[in-house]
Amino acid sequence: MEKVFTFFLLTLLLLLASSAMTQTNVTTDQLALSSLKSQIISDPSNFLDENWSPAVSVCHWVGVTCGSRHQRVKSLNLSNMALTGKIPREFGNLSFLVSLDLGSNNFHGNLPQEMARLRRLKFLDLSFNSFSGEVPSWFGILHQLQVLNLRNNSFTSSIPSSFSNISTLETLNLNFNSVEDNQLTGSIPFTIFNISRIKIIAFTYNSLSGNLPNSLCNGLQILQELYLSANKLHGHMPTSLSNCSQLQLLSSSENDNPLYVFPGEIPKERSNLVELKKLVLGINSFSGSLDMEIFNISGLRIIDLSVNNLSGSLPPNMCSILPHIEVLYLHNLTNLVGTIPHSISNCSKLNNLELSENKLTSLIPNSLGYLTHLQNLQRFDLSNNELTGFVGDHICKLQRFGEIYLGQNQLSGSLPNCLGNITSLREIHLGSNKLSSNILPSLGNLQDLVVLDLSSNNMVGAIPDSMSNMVGLEFLDLSYNNISGIIPKSLEKLQNLKYFNVSVNKFYGEIPSGGPFQNLSSQFFIHNEALCGSSRFSVPPCPTSSKHRSSRKKLLVLFLLLGIALVVVPRTFIFFWIRYRKGKRAPQQADSLSSITRERISYYELIQATDALSESNLIGSGIFGSVYKGILRSGTAIAVKVFNLQLDAAFKSFDTECEVLCSLRHRNLVKVNTSCSNLDFKALVLEYMPNGSLEKYLYSYNYFLDTKQRQSIMIDVACALEYLHHGCSLPVIHCDVKPSNVLLDEDMAARLSDFGISKLLGEDQGDLYTKILETLGYIAPGTSLKYGLDGLVSTKCDVYSYGVMLLETLTRRKPNEFEGDLSLKKWVSNSLPEAVMDVIDINLVTPTGNHLQKELDVVASIMNLALDCCAESPARRTNMKDVVGMLQKIKIQLLAC
Repeated sequence: MEKVFTFFLLTLLLLLASSAMTQTNVTTDQLALSSLKSQIISDPSNFLDENWSPAVSVCHWVGVTCGSRHQRVKSLNLSNMALTGKIPREFGNLSFLVSLDLGSNNFHGNLPQEMARLRRLKFLDLSFNSFSGEVPSWFGILHQLQVLNLRNNSFTSSIPSSFSNISTLETLNLNFNSVEDNQLTGSIPFTIFNISRIKIIAFTYNSLSGNLPNSLCNGLQILQELYLSANKLHGHMPTSLSNCSQLQLLSSSENDNPLYVFPGEIPKERSNLVELKKLVLGINSFSGSLDMEIFNISGLRIIDLSVNNLSGSLPPNMCSILPHIEVLYLHNLTNLVGTIPHSISNCSKLNNLELSENKLTSLIPNSLGYLTHLQNLQRFDLSNNELTGFVGDHICKLQRFGEIYLGQNQLSGSLPNCLGNITSLREIHLGSNKLSSNILPSLGNLQDLVVLDLSSNNMVGAIPDSMSNMVGLEFLDLSYNNISGIIPKSLEKLQNLKYFNVSVNKFYGEIPSGGPFQNLSSQFFIHNEALCGSSRFSVPPCPTSSKHRSSRKKLLVLFLLLGIALVVVPRTFIFFWIRYRKGKRAPQQADSLSSITRERISYYELIQATDALSESNLIGSGIFGSVYKGILRSGTAIAVKVFNLQLDAAFKSFDTECEVLCSLRHRNLVKVNTSCSNLDFKALVLEYMPNGSLEKYLYSYNYFLDTKQRQSIMIDVACALEYLHHGCSLPVIHCDVKPSNVLLDEDMAARLSDFGISKLLGEDQGDLYTKILETLGYIAPGTSLKYGLDGLVSTKCDVYSYGVMLLETLTRRKPNEFEGDLSLKKWVSNSLPEAVMDVIDINLVTPTGNHLQKELDVVASIMNLALDCCAESPARRTNMKDVVGMLQKIKIQLLAC
């Protein structure tokens, strides 16, 4: 009995000790995570404050998972939380941690050495952050690690050879470690290719050099994906590649520096890679023939061999041996000759075919007329070849066609009328051929078409009126043809049109002046027969038709004028006499802006519409007053800008906006409906912009603009400034160009607003002194002498501010974020042209896909243009006319990405 009691007592003591130990360990985990929370300096959604309470067990914190046995933290997932901060040393106390996911945040700094104590870790994702310093060698002692994802950070130095000690590793992702010219350098440790369990190796977009081992695949029996693109690798592609029998994706493109390329032939043994789905080897120096072995892997879905020294022709049975092909990129090879095989119609899954910049000849195959199996084809690029013959109506059976590129060939004849039936078309590029037909009236059916290029052909006839139905059109080039007749005034309805070129033709008559024609340059109309119109097009004025009026008609007009005078003059006298008697009894009705007033709105109507200027209707505040949203009795939404008359400058600001906006008409300027003014109250009634400002979309987490939207907005602003500087009788300087003054309408079109400090320039006033109230960071050098002091301004000051705003829009970095000698302009300039990814807003570019580099090149072009606008010397800054033209050309490149 005594022994039983003793055994029971010992058991109880052990249980109590175990309980105490568990409690201690759980407390240790909670302290470690609390330490992490204390290092977070930005948590926009208050996630941690609302979900990590000290009063609740750590095992119940959101994002935390504990093991059922020891009640220790087993998993931590804080991905996509927009958190900013560092990882503390105490983090290494989470000794039971198996899975850690901190991806897509803004953690920065070095990884603490104490993390080497996380020996149970199997899954580690630190991607899309800003971690820096050397890639830690202590990863090599995490012997249970299976997935290590460090992509899109700022790690430097070389890849540690200790990685080869992680025998359990299945995924190693170090893609895109490039910030401010810092990238992974050195050679790839050959021992990494001995990790027998590894399935994914990803080293894309670094500065890794050296060659690949000949024994590359001898120890990688289950490797499935190998990413080596955009590095500085050189030497021959290993012949042992065929031993990677499970390989599904091989990407080793863009080793395009002459010193860092893959020379020689593509190993013939690649045909043994029967599981291969994607083969991406573009922009290298592979040579030799385009032999059958390349096309002898039947499971291939994507092939990119573009920009190599390959020669040969397409196999006649190409689509029989590649039944699953979806994307085929073979553009800009050294000597791709021959014809397009008729069997192409058998590629039933093909959606993207790019064979541009080669030496293909003969006709477009008639077999395209039997494309019942080729309905997925969306992009068809045969531009810059030597194709001859006609564009037959067989092409019209491709009802999902989005983009046709057949420019720079020798195609002749007329266009098929059925082309207007492919309503899915977004771009048609047929420039630089020998086409000789009329412009098809059926093209008017293509309401979603964005680009139409028929330049440098032998097109004849007139522009059909039906083209005014192409409401989505942004780019229309008809230059260098034999087109005649007048330019239809109905084209003024094409509100999205940004580029319209009819130079070197036989047009005559008046150039339309409304709609998109308000923003076009004179160079787009040169070398025609007899065009006339506005002087800004550098053409003579149109003759006015004078009709001889009979003496009876003249007398009738005279009597009418006398009658009107007898009625109007007495009434006018009575009206002013009554107003004189009333004095200041009530605020006056709307008076200013008479030339643009649509309806008169009284002071009392404005007070009622804005709920007595209540705080709930406040949209924003500025130096001279506040803007309120209002709803008129008709249900129309308006914006009411009420000036603060306690400031003397507010009177001048009101007068300035009235003076400027009275004379301005442009679709990219905020429209002023009317004004309301007396001695005690001054307000402008503006068109309401439901989508707020560009600033809101750049810096609010609930909103997002992609690259094309941002460029479109910047083109709209550029068009507005071009009109202000070059399209008015007197140039107008805005003086306050910044994201908060760019408003967005319901269609996300941009409108420039806030002319409170703008200036009108006479012909002899290229420069003048005015109060500069711009936000610091947007002001051109030498413009503002000190806060609020007088500074010299000209149209070039707006150009500088626009350039800064263009950089800010692409980087999502405010110009006043920088300290010392570093500025937004210098930061971007130092990163071009090689490190666009270092400065671009990371949300803009998806770091996958074959067209990443093309899109980065387009963004770099825009940034270079912005830097030209920000030149120190005003004389070197690009004028807004040229800015608009260059942005429109860049937009075409972006649409092709």
